[in-house]
Amino acid sequence: MTHTPTAAELGTDGQPVNDPREIFGWMLYDWANSAFYTTVVGALLGPYLISLAQAHVGKTGVVLDLGPLGAVTAQSFYQLFVAVAVGSQVLLLPIVGAIADYSNLKKRLMAAFCYTGVAATCLLFFVTGKLYLMGGVLFVVANLCFGGAIVLYNSFLPEIATEEKRDAVSSRGFALGYLGGGLLLALNFLMVAVAPKLLAPYGYTEGAARGLAVRLSLLSAGVWWGVFAFFSFRRLREREMRKQLPPGKSYLTAGFAQLSETFRELKRLPHTLKFLVAYLLYNDGIQTVIGSASVFIAAELFEGGLDNPEAPTFVLSIFLFVQFMGIGGALLFERIARWLGTKQAIIVSLVIWAGLVVYAFSLFHTKAQAWGLAAVIAVVLGGSQALSRSLFSQMIPAGSEASFFGIYEVSERGTSWMGPLVFSIVVAHTGSFRYALLSLIVFFVSGLILLAFTDTARAIREAGKEAGSRQ
Repeated sequence: MTHTPTAAELGTDGQPVNDPREIFGWMLYDWANSAFYTTVVGALLGPYLISLAQAHVGKTGVVLDLGPLGAVTAQSFYQLFVAVAVGSQVLLLPIVGAIADYSNLKKRLMAAFCYTGVAATCLLFFVTGKLYLMGGVLFVVANLCFGGAIVLYNSFLPEIATEEKRDAVSSRGFALGYLGGGLLLALNFLMVAVAPKLLAPYGYTEGAARGLAVRLSLLSAGVWWGVFAFFSFRRLREREMRKQLPPGKSYLTAGFAQLSETFRELKRLPHTLKFLVAYLLYNDGIQTVIGSASVFIAAELFEGGLDNPEAPTFVLSIFLFVQFMGIGGALLFERIARWLGTKQAIIVSLVIWAGLVVYAFSLFHTKAQAWGLAAVIAVVLGGSQALSRSLFSQMIPAGSEASFFGIYEVSERGTSWMGPLVFSIVVAHTGSFRYALLSLIVFFVSGLILLAFTDTARAIREAGKEAGSRQ
């Protein structure tokens, strides 16, 4: 017998909320897109593109001459492309969110971004030899589309779950993402590890075999993302638009107008704005640590750094460990949020992040220490991000979810720009990944201080919602 939702089970748009099937479909997209984040952004693409560049121009050779802005070296060019990818999102993603709030095309827009990103990711398979700059361009496209889809994905959260359930839904979505990304990373780890032996009889050198395995891994991330996203889209419902398109305006012009309105509304919501700035700062630090970890580990622990044939296998094993440990970390911080409150739980995670950066700069020297650092990172990574997403969803006005999450996504996972830029500049000037990593502490400390002085309960009330006791 078909269940008819009661009034309490319906949102303000008349669509069901807290529907287990739709919530699972929403969480499944985290499972799908985490393949891109773990295999491509986190583990493989950076070291692979840098190794191609160094093979072409030398370890510290110039890849791009930017005139008065300086030269981009083989060591730092990947981080520059990360900064370019995110810089372009600063303008695009808030507009995407604003357009979505004026239409009922949110799910279709999300799918368009998703599958454009999937295509760009799959094309990374063809990046070899001197094509490392093309690889950087494809990464910019894929990362831009990844961010565009995430804006719309996150904006579904306040529509599918009531406020008291969002910490759990957001945290479990991250946990499912860690599991999905971890499973694919495990397969890729195995492929990279066995490729030299399997391909040696066919005339492949060890380097060529590992290169092919890395390219196949990048291809697998695109395929994984696209296949599982299909099932997620089948479960998500398209909501009716809450704002009518003004007469004589297109979606694009209305989107720009809505973006202006969103920034004006942020002035009316000073505590939401303060939280957003705090998140921008500390999440920049988090994303830069994760995005640079593979390069840092390889450079500090292996003679020859990225050219050492043992480095990719070790880095993959570290990231695989983080993925599976991260499942427990995300769920643990959901419980900590129940005990201490969501804001306080985030602050605890940021204190740990700052300590990790200092430890890595001053005491990190061995592979055993790398495993210890990875364990702690795994515990705090998902918790800090999942709880931030769920807390922010309560601090925004109803009907403007996509617009506000468009701004939020500018500093969401894999889309930071200040941190990678600072990291790249410090590496270029000092030649040291340790000093570059230490420079990131300013993001954690400043974000923590600003968050500590943010009245999140008041922010929720100012957004026209009731503040829960756990905030």
